[in-house]
Amino acid sequence: MEGAAIYKRGWAPEVWLTPGGFHAEEAALERLGIERPSADFYSRQVLEKLGVPGNAIRTLPGHTQNTADDVRAAASRLRSVGGGRVILFTSKFHARRAKLLWRALGGRPADAIVRYASADPFNARRWWRTTGDAMAVSREYFGLLECLGRISGKVGELVTWLNQCNRGITSV
Repeated sequence: MEGAAIYKRGWAPEVWLTPGGFHAEEAALERLGIERPSADFYSRQVLEKLGVPGNAIRTLPGHTQNTADDVRAAASRLRSVGGGRVILFTSKFHARRAKLLWRALGGRPADAIVRYASADPFNARRWWRTTGDAMAVSREYFGLLECLGRISGKVGELVTWLNQCNRGITSV
């Protein structure tokens, strides 16, 4: 919905969607001859219902399994079209990692504006009060650790440390 609002304000000539991953569940359904819509299927429909013309909606090629893949896909598209800037939309709790990944993998920081959905109900001041928010924050912390490990080139050391922490937790 944010992408449609930005498009309608004239801030972006196109809205790009990441295709999402191809997971074991999709492979199993495919083997049974059952079609499952891709991750961008519903996003495209929402954008069109909100007034974005179909020819202004682009699904980036390939499959993306995670935020790092999404960033790489957007950066590649930005370079291929000779664009100067991209606006990345994500959730409130995920914005920091998306920005960090853009800086590490996508390009110059000035090439990306990271925005979160204005209607996102996440409350950073009270994240521990709901299970969903607490889980989101936990995943983000581990995602940030992974990002920092990749950026610093010390992902192996980070994994070793996390495994040691995990053994300490499970042996209690």
